Amino acid sequence: MTRFLVRRLGLLILVIWGVVTATFILVHATPGDPARTTLGDKASESAVQALRSEWGLDQPLGVQYWNFLGDLLHGNLGNSFQFRTPIESLLAERLPTTLLLMLLAVVFAVVISLPLATWVAVRGRGGADIGVRVFGAVAQGTPAFLIGTLLVIVFGLNLRWFPVGGYGRTTGEHLHSLVLPALTIALGIVPMLVNSLRASLTDALQSDFVAFGHSKGLRRSTVMVTYAIRNGSISGVTILGIQAGALAGGALVVEKVFAIPGMGSLMLAGILGRDFPVVQATTLIFAGIVVVVYLVTDFSYALLDPRARLA
Repeated sequence: MTRFLVRRLGLLILVIWGVVTATFILVHATPGDPARTTLGDKASESAVQALRSEWGLDQPLGVQYWNFLGDLLHGNLGNSFQFRTPIESLLAERLPTTLLLMLLAVVFAVVISLPLATWVAVRGRGGADIGVRVFGAVAQGTPAFLIGTLLVIVFGLNLRWFPVGGYGRTTGEHLHSLVLPALTIALGIVPMLVNSLRASLTDALQSDFVAFGHSKGLRRSTVMVTYAIRNGSISGVTILGIQAGALAGGALVVEKVFAIPGMGSLMLAGILGRDFPVVQATTLIFAGIVVVVYLVTDFSYALLDPRARLA
């Protein structure tokens, strides 16, 4: 198990380095001058050059990259160009919100997918199976911003069950305001999760160990939970890991739609404002989140299926 985790961790560290390097190159290759964007079109050229020198943007790209990596290894993410504050302070404010949003999205996805997949697997092919397939195709083909808008219209404007935007002030208001954004993200990953769980549960229900459970005189619910769902859920763990990127991408869109002050809205503000440190830092954090989810998924899969440790 230790060698398994070391191999996975080493590979994922390389992935983070690749993502960070690619992001550094892309933000510097994008047209536009952060200093000019910050000072405005009416600023003098000397003022712009002075600000570029203060931020180190007048140095060769290779030197900037080397300095960036050195600061990163020392835990220094730099200062935001537009917010004029250390990146660490911005992350401390925004990261908990995004993590809570993604956690709620996973909870909603599991709560929706597992009963739905179990119901369809038990019922077999028929109207239920067709209905779930149609629902999955529609949900998977609908953009997140459109799903969010529909949820706002129905549950926010018409029924008034949830706020249409914002984050509130208290913990209760935070959770209340994140229900619709988290549900928006969850509906994007539910179709794939349901399909995977349905197929696995269908196979599990036809397996020898489920028949053995019935032969022992166990109740049907006990056989489903102890034998079928426990073994059939392995594929669900894999799908959740694969969808880690979709969770991060969903946060980008959903936080903008619902005006949630998280990492996604911070990254978009950095992109629009040509704020290199913000874009690089938020990309690093999102890549780190995805990598951690992958690592936890691999670890969970190895525990559930020892054969994976040999991969």
